[in-house]
Amino acid sequence: MGGVCAQHENILTAKLDGQTKKIDIQQEFQYRNNSDSTLHTLYFNDWANAYSSKNTGLAKRFAEEYKKSLHLAKKDERGYTSITSVVDDAYRGLRWSRTEEDDILKIQLNSPLPPGESTQLFLTYTVQLPENKFTTFGYGKNNTYYLKDWYLTPAVFNGTWHLYSNKNLEDLYTGITNTTVNFSFPDGLYVASNFRVLGNTVFPNGQMAQLRGVDQKNAEIILTPTDRFSTHVTPEVTVITDLEASKYSELSQGLSINRVTEFLEEHLGEYPHEQLLVSKIDYEKNPLYGINQLPSFIRPYEEQFQFEMKFLKTALIKILDETLFLDPRKEQWLSDAIANYLMIAYVEKYYPDQKLLGKLSKIWGVRSFNFAKMDFNEQYPFLYMLMARKNIDQPLNTPNDSLIKFNQKIANKYKAGLGLSYLASYIGKEKVDESIKSFYEYYKLSRAKVLDFESILKRTTDKDINWFFRGYVTTDWKIDFKIKGVEKTDDSLKVTLKNKAGTNVPISLFGLRNDSVVSQYWFSDIKTQKTITIPKNDEERLVLNYDQKIPEFNQRDNWKSLGGFLSSNKKLKFTFFKDSENPYLNQVFYVPVLNFNLYDGWTPGLRLYNKTFLEKPFIYDVEPSYSFREKTFVGSGGLTYRKYLSKSGLYVANYRLSGSTYHFQENSRYTTITPSLSFGWRPANLISNKRDFLSFRYVNVLRDKDESLDDLETPPDYSVFNVRYSSRNPGIINYLSWFGDVQHANDFTKLAFELEYRKLFESNRQFNFRFFAGKFLRNKTTGYTDSDYFSFALDRPTDYLFDYGYLGRSEDSGIYSQQIIIAEGGFKSFMPERYRFANDWMATVNTSVNLWRWIEVYGDAGLVKNKGLNAKFVYDSGVRLNMLTDYFELYFPVYSNNGWEVSQPNYGEKIRFIITVSPKTLIGLFTRKWF
Repeated sequence: MGGVCAQHENILTAKLDGQTKKIDIQQEFQYRNNSDSTLHTLYFNDWANAYSSKNTGLAKRFAEEYKKSLHLAKKDERGYTSITSVVDDAYRGLRWSRTEEDDILKIQLNSPLPPGESTQLFLTYTVQLPENKFTTFGYGKNNTYYLKDWYLTPAVFNGTWHLYSNKNLEDLYTGITNTTVNFSFPDGLYVASNFRVLGNTVFPNGQMAQLRGVDQKNAEIILTPTDRFSTHVTPEVTVITDLEASKYSELSQGLSINRVTEFLEEHLGEYPHEQLLVSKIDYEKNPLYGINQLPSFIRPYEEQFQFEMKFLKTALIKILDETLFLDPRKEQWLSDAIANYLMIAYVEKYYPDQKLLGKLSKIWGVRSFNFAKMDFNEQYPFLYMLMARKNIDQPLNTPNDSLIKFNQKIANKYKAGLGLSYLASYIGKEKVDESIKSFYEYYKLSRAKVLDFESILKRTTDKDINWFFRGYVTTDWKIDFKIKGVEKTDDSLKVTLKNKAGTNVPISLFGLRNDSVVSQYWFSDIKTQKTITIPKNDEERLVLNYDQKIPEFNQRDNWKSLGGFLSSNKKLKFTFFKDSENPYLNQVFYVPVLNFNLYDGWTPGLRLYNKTFLEKPFIYDVEPSYSFREKTFVGSGGLTYRKYLSKSGLYVANYRLSGSTYHFQENSRYTTITPSLSFGWRPANLISNKRDFLSFRYVNVLRDKDESLDDLETPPDYSVFNVRYSSRNPGIINYLSWFGDVQHANDFTKLAFELEYRKLFESNRQFNFRFFAGKFLRNKTTGYTDSDYFSFALDRPTDYLFDYGYLGRSEDSGIYSQQIIIAEGGFKSFMPERYRFANDWMATVNTSVNLWRWIEVYGDAGLVKNKGLNAKFVYDSGVRLNMLTDYFELYFPVYSNNGWEVSQPNYGEKIRFIITVSPKTLIGLFTRKWF
């Protein structure tokens, strides 16, 4: 075995109180110094204490993911560890303290501990379990318990201490230990564990189980009021599981478990522990994404396939976690690679024809989609590429706690498995299979490193595979090749391949005839461009990466037809709704749209666009619509080219030309044409939500007014050059955004600044603060019949740039005039006419604080200055029903410059509302925690 060393010995006596949800623990720990250094201090993981405050690593991680549950939790809901005493083998007290994030214990030894020697520690402490609403750990409302990483375990020292806080990443790094747990717990509960249960004794009002784990990390205990776990004794391993499938018989489940365990032993080797716990809790932490998002009554897969894949994935993760002692925070990618590679292999062996959408792919209306034609294993490159195309993919060796959630849960795991599959295609599947078996056999139950796997793999092949470990694993370099040209001779083809991304990795080339593969080749060392010669085999077309084993960035230029000029043209295909990318077609998507504003009424239309599930650099999106009220065509559209520049710092440039045409009054049309350019910055920490943008745009507005209506206050056509720098850091605990804005037109130049801050306190009270200031550097518009069209607005911006989603933008009475857009002055009351606009300068403050849940009180104050007049002090206050911030809100004015508004007539006309119906905006609420 690689790196075998004497183990720590650990004996725990633990008693769970079913009333208080506390575990009293006496722990006798024999720590063996397996390093070459003399130790004066020991560190122990105390991950149960990660729930103790809002300042732990776990609480901060939750805030990054827009979860506020732990931040708002009451003291009796939180978990924590209360240390009573820590003494050595001479019963002398040891000094201890906690590290900054509160979930690692530092113990100062009374005597130095030389290499190879051991010392005895006696620890007495109490663990208060949290409710399992924060994570799966703790107790549930139906008298269930899930205990994992619940007692003190030694941190790993191999020259340096590896001190990793609990961040709900399932990556505890602890020393290999032989552990005995004498566990007392309430009567009426059943115990399941990854440790071997040596015995279970029932006594009055309780019971005790003795558990034993040899060469294991930590005791995992699940307590349930019903005996829901079943035992399956297979030829390979004894399985304890509560995974189930309601429409799949127990006998069939047993046969499937046998098939999976046989496959795992064949491809990994013998499992060294006496039993394997495969729980529903573990599955739900790492589900089959896609399946778990669907309602339970929609079953896209056959019961056997679904059950086997659930069991296979959970068992694989569990086996590797229990037996491979890699650094789980920094080298997790290797375990992920092996697990997902074997999942890919399992589907290739037993379910080669399985489609990603399962039975749904055969339904009329669905089967025509390219997405419905994707094989099950094609999800691996697809979901990795989802992040790569957004430029938020991260190298495989990125530490777990530095990964964006989608990368940590899905994309990086899939890229890792796909990487081994890519390698297997290049050097031979049998060589990768044998390397995995050798690595597992030699390094299970002992310290292992990625370098150990690399050396085993390199010994199996003469081909250079440094590109895999030095490029694919350690960088976020993209892979992108194209067939630049093909020259035909009598008996051969000269093919010129171009490496567009510069990433020097092998690429596969396939020859196809009638969609059947007639030839296949691998080419390597194509740094920029290379011409290769292959024999003719009656190929009709050549395709790079046809089997999609390589996660290539862009496959739209991967093929060349050999049948003449016209046959090289991609066919045009119109598809209802969005689809996955088909590199062999020019795809145009269409979907009906329905918009509304007061003047156009309901405007049905057809949206035409080329945006697939994977992001593209060039996007067109147009929405021609018909206005039933105006009996004419309206709509909007745009062309966008997005260029990603780097991962951090200045990371993106957007070039856009957009336009729209609707009505702003009866029989009065406006048209906007806006070219724009913007640049974006983000920090090196991709988990950070902070973004900065600098944008330039030239807004051209053309207006055509009905002659029977009042004249326009300003010339009908105008253009405004707008420069804005904005910064946003939209945390759920602390929210901060600001912008500086300059607008220049023929008749005015103005500056504006806005700052918005929100703070969520532990009491669940949220304070909102907004400041706005605007100043005209010049203003010639006051000559237009004293127009305030371009002035700063206190309570309802005129929106002369047509940025806001007003339902009735020209209304000054009625329900549509009560819609509020929090911009410029941000006041909620309709102020007296002389205060509503400022043609010189304006400065306002808007505040609110919640009283109970979504009921808030607000107050606004400011100064309004018009030319030739003194500045006026303005104020208002009232009640805000903040059902969903920025999406659905109601404002009820109470007191302002108008006096007591609640006592005035027609109060219903004073109530203001915010409403957002944009599907794209609302979807952002649910996706933000992933990206």
